[in-house]
Amino acid sequence: MTCSGGTYFDRDYYVDVHLPLALACWAQHGLESASAFFPRDADAADVSVGIYRFRDEAALRTALASTETEAVMTDVPRFTDAVVSRSIGLPL
Repeated sequence: MTCSGGTYFDRDYYVDVHLPLALACWAQHGLESASAFFPRDADAADVSVGIYRFRDEAALRTALASTETEAVMTDVPRFTDAVVSRSIGLPL
């Protein structure tokens, strides 16, 4: 997940509340870990990159289709008004 633009981003909330929420909601569907990365440059277009590691692609798709996803997504405005985008990366 990448957050770009917006007028605010609460790093502490994202790390301390949102990532644990995602783990609590999606671990049963195969989420194995969640990490946050932030750019050094305060003027960077991307304000955060979240890495959510799932057991496999099927687990990812199951988690995103689950009813728990609503809790994760409705939490986003509590830490940012940035545009959130998802990319799926696979190991080489």
